[in-house]
Amino acid sequence: MAGQPPSGPPGAADLATVSQAVFRSALDAIAHPGKIVALSAVPEAIGCANPAAVALLMALADSDTPLWIDPTARTTALPDHLRFHCGCPVVDDPALAAFALATDPATCPPLSDFPVGTPEYPDRSATLILQVDQLSAGRGVRLTGPGIETQTSLAASALPPDFWAQVAANNALFPLGIDIFLADDRRIVALPRSVSVEF
Repeated sequence: MAGQPPSGPPGAADLATVSQAVFRSALDAIAHPGKIVALSAVPEAIGCANPAAVALLMALADSDTPLWIDPTARTTALPDHLRFHCGCPVVDDPALAAFALATDPATCPPLSDFPVGTPEYPDRSATLILQVDQLSAGRGVRLTGPGIETQTSLAASALPPDFWAQVAANNALFPLGIDIFLADDRRIVALPRSVSVEF
């Protein structure tokens, strides 16, 4: 069908173009917290990592960004794929990560396990990509803050019961704290540390 994103993985020659498009989409999501952003092109899922999560990692990770991957995803081809295409080192300890992928929200470590930066270097914090089954606008928690004109509402399926409380505690650390992307199959939402959450 015209206008549908490709269902298969891009060829090697297209990887850079796809990554650039995903990077622009990630910037759009960060600039507008709570906005559901559709990715125009994504690679195939790899193991338990969905296409949007793989696309984000391919666009954001590099040799200078240690990556933590949850134990289930670590047993798939994903670590080798990312090492080959991005050169990113994979670490065992969430506290050492610049980027992190949790494919199952129920088994994601507490947000406080990831680096939140320091007062001198608040940018030395982690960005967590958390997979969800479905993102929905117009209901759920209320988000306010920079990049949101008044307020917006967001729901995501199968999050742990205390997830939004963890997000609120993380964002209370601002300018410290981690940044979060929620990713369903082909869409993403950014929850930067600057957003305020009411639930």
